Amino acid sequence: MPIPLALRWLQAGLASLAWSVALAAHAAASTTWWSPSWMASTQPVWGSDFILPSGLPPHLEQQTLRQLARLSIGGSRLRVVLSNEGGSAPLHIAAAWVARPAQGAAIAPGSTRRLRFGGQDHVTLPPGARLASDPVDLPLPDLARVAVSVYLPQASAPAGFHFDARETAYLAQGDHSGAAALPANAKQLNSRLYVSAVLVETAQPPATVVALGDSLTDGNGATPGADTRWPDALAQRLAGRGVAVLNAGISGGRLLKDGMGRSALERLGRDVFAQPGVRALVVLLGVNDLGWPGGPFAPHERPASADDIIQGLRLLAQQAQAHNVRAIAGTIAPLEDALAGTPLQGHYSADKERVRQAVNQWIRGSGAFDAVLDFDLRLRDPARPSRLLPALDSGDHLHPGDAGYKAMADLVDLEQLLAR
Repeated sequence: MPIPLALRWLQAGLASLAWSVALAAHAAASTTWWSPSWMASTQPVWGSDFILPSGLPPHLEQQTLRQLARLSIGGSRLRVVLSNEGGSAPLHIAAAWVARPAQGAAIAPGSTRRLRFGGQDHVTLPPGARLASDPVDLPLPDLARVAVSVYLPQASAPAGFHFDARETAYLAQGDHSGAAALPANAKQLNSRLYVSAVLVETAQPPATVVALGDSLTDGNGATPGADTRWPDALAQRLAGRGVAVLNAGISGGRLLKDGMGRSALERLGRDVFAQPGVRALVVLLGVNDLGWPGGPFAPHERPASADDIIQGLRLLAQQAQAHNVRAIAGTIAPLEDALAGTPLQGHYSADKERVRQAVNQWIRGSGAFDAVLDFDLRLRDPARPSRLLPALDSGDHLHPGDAGYKAMADLVDLEQLLAR
């Protein structure tokens, strides 16, 4: 039986509170702080009847999974957060390691560190749980890349899942978690599993910016492995300031309803307010609330009205401000011809364009947010404002490419972003 939305909100809020209290207790007893440096929002794994395949094996057993990520801020030590969110059975991790990557799945010599959990080399996570490892001595600079390897001895269903990693993950038979290289026949995945965050130890209290969005924040259209999503480019601009940038984008994510992940209104507690030191929230949402109804993603769903989306954005802004978090909204980018010629086309129509324009007009003029980033104005083609500028388009007419994402990050006024 589906869990009622109100109960899911309560569960998410309690989990977020417990997470924040645990980290706050550490900070109160220490002269250093644990600051978030990287995250991947988790999603429920969908069934085979959904229009997009998940690309996941049904289970992993006696296999090593190695995944890469780029931090936003560095620190003197780190902790890796493992996740069994979305899991329906205990998750057994027999071994876990972290290292600096070299090339592909290879590890830089001398950088491998074993992860322990309460002093143990192995750990079992109950369904729905996430857990931070013990601290590891591995000093890292801002924008450093890390590789996390876990060995799964028993049949383990995918959990802690994030669909569009924009990174290659490697899956090898046997325990190679502490090895410098994986077997040549290691399989490749485009999603993330079991690893949801990395914390670093810093001399200053955490200062965090969270980007909450859909595939335009998750980075669909960006070059895989190149760290060219707009939150990546923003982290690069902020390097040296001690400000973490966390990407809470989910491809297929929606503001008002569950999509390829929980609704953004539900995710606020876990993915935003639970983050230590969160000072600013940048919101870019609405394109899937507009584009899904009547198309292949939600063929029988009624269209979202401008009032529907505006009300959702207003609630989101009010929640952020009630938590003393600066709320910044991005306008919805053009979507004419989005995914045209593919089985996924259907995002765009003249009616949907009118709703997009009305929502963007409200974002610009309502004063509901502390600041506005006019992504629509920056990304659109002046000769045809309902579509992306070709030079900034990834080619699918929905997602920017690397140049488009850099242009989005360059719009951010850093002083305005970090203002109290």
